[in-house]
Parts: sequence; C-alpha cells; structure tokens
Amino acid sequence: MVAGSRRVRAARRRQRRLARGTHDLTEVQWTALLSAWGGCAYCGSDDAALQRDCVLPISRGGTYTLDNVVPACRSCNASKCNFEVTGWLRRKQLDEQDFLLRHAEIRSSLRRAADDLPS
Repeated sequence: MVAGSRRVRAARRRQRRLARGTHDLTEVQWTALLSAWGGCAYCGSDDAALQRDCVLPISRGGTYTLDNVVPACRSCNASKCNFEVTGWLRRKQLDEQDFLLRHAEIRSSLRRAADDLPS
C-alpha cells in the first residue's frame, strides 16, 4: 500500500510542477525535432520509438518547449531521469560537447524556420 501512496504523491507533485510552467511544444515542432535529430539526441539510436525528454527536467523547472525538448530513446530517457544533462552525459561517457553544439544548432535552425512562417 505504501508504494501506491508514494506513486500517487509523486504523480500529484509532477502535475503541480507541470501546471506551473508554460508548455507550448506543438506536434509540428515535435515532428521537426524528430526529423532534425534523426534519432535519440543522446545515443543516436533510431531503432526505437522516441520519447519527449526535457533537457532541463520538469522537476528542476523545465517545460515542454521547443528549446527544452529533445527526442530520446526509452533507455536514455529512463536513465537520465531528472539528472542535469551535462553531468549525466559525462557519467554515461557520451559526447557532451557534441550534444550541446548540435542541440544549439537544431534549436537555432528550428527557431529561424518558425520565425519565417507567416503569422
């Protein structure tokens, strides 16, 4: 019974955190992110269903926005949990610099593309 109560409390905390932020990631933006990354943003895997992962976790103030979401395989998303991304990348021995540069480039190009759309 305790485990169920813990899950319920955790779910409520997550809902409160989600309610505090502005989450404006659209399906069109998500599709563009999937296309731009071409697989998991962290490990590069493209053989699994990709999930939305917040670079800055919801529990640390992150939101579901174009600037904060990347596609992640189930394994990377579960492993990263709510860790800070650069420390997690180092711990997993993944290329931190490559991720950060690519993340900035993709965000920039998708922002420019969004700005070019007629209002």
